[in-house]
Amino acid sequence: MKRLVLTLAAAAAMAALAPAVPPAGAHHSASMFEHDKTLTIKGKVTEFRWVNPHVSLTVKGYVGDSKVEEEWVMEMTSPGNLVRAGGWSRNVIKVGDDVVVDFSPNRDPKILGGALKKVTLASTGKVYTANLRAQEMPGLE
Repeated sequence: MKRLVLTLAAAAAMAALAPAVPPAGAHHSASMFEHDKTLTIKGKVTEFRWVNPHVSLTVKGYVGDSKVEEEWVMEMTSPGNLVRAGGWSRNVIKVGDDVVVDFSPNRDPKILGGALKKVTLASTGKVYTANLRAQEMPGLE
């Protein structure tokens, strides 16, 4: 009986304190990217990860007029959002594909990464965007 009373008291205390605990952030901010700046990398896909919570694309190539080949990791939204953005699937991009990627770079220049805006497949000219609002734009699937 004593154990039951203690258990009920503990449960009541937890229930009383629960509203005071702030909710945990389930998602990180996109503020790590410079969204008002666009860079372009031309190169080959070295990895394409079609996973939740974010799809990622790794490209080895040249940013802008740089003569230095670098490997950059582009972050996108979830697979479901990309499908809704238009034309995306886990098979549209393959390792070895030549691509041109427009992206917002990471604010920390030591981190070679960014938020993908659009990717163009060099072999077909097909353009895919990570922008859900751009699905009605001409030239996008």
